[in-house]
Amino acid sequence: MALLPILHYPDPRLHTRAKPVAIVDKGIRKLAADMAETMYAAPGIGLAATQVNVHQRLLVLDISEDKSQLQVFINPEILSQEGACEGEEGCLSVPGIYETVKRSERVKVRALNLDGQPFEVEADGLLAVCLQHEIDHLDGKVFIEYLSRLKLSRIKAKLTKHARITV
Repeated sequence: MALLPILHYPDPRLHTRAKPVAIVDKGIRKLAADMAETMYAAPGIGLAATQVNVHQRLLVLDISEDKSQLQVFINPEILSQEGACEGEEGCLSVPGIYETVKRSERVKVRALNLDGQPFEVEADGLLAVCLQHEIDHLDGKVFIEYLSRLKLSRIKAKLTKHARITV
């Protein structure tokens, strides 16, 4: 396994819409394993392939306290959404930024597993939020783009200043 570099906002590659995975093979399984290792090391609770500059519809997440419940979603699609909730979100592609975002409270998602078999999951709470957040990445959207223009411009300025300091 290998740690993968994570793209940071405002990198334009984060706005690339991911293409469906055609075949679930050993390459996709290796990518999922590398993404999981990268997510755990970051540390984070979710990572979409877009964030590591691979534009295929694949995401990994683990919301368990002890990091023992890795979930892999290949070609995920949201089938239904219900309710509304607000919560603070962060992102490995937007380090150090945490903002309140409105999401659906419950979602139903269909995807393929690592064996290429379809499955569905009904999620609420943190799992629902994570699925929506990571699927947004696959669609080329970053969570801070839900914020007001003023907040977004302040975040861009902060991230640009931070990037100049660390380079």
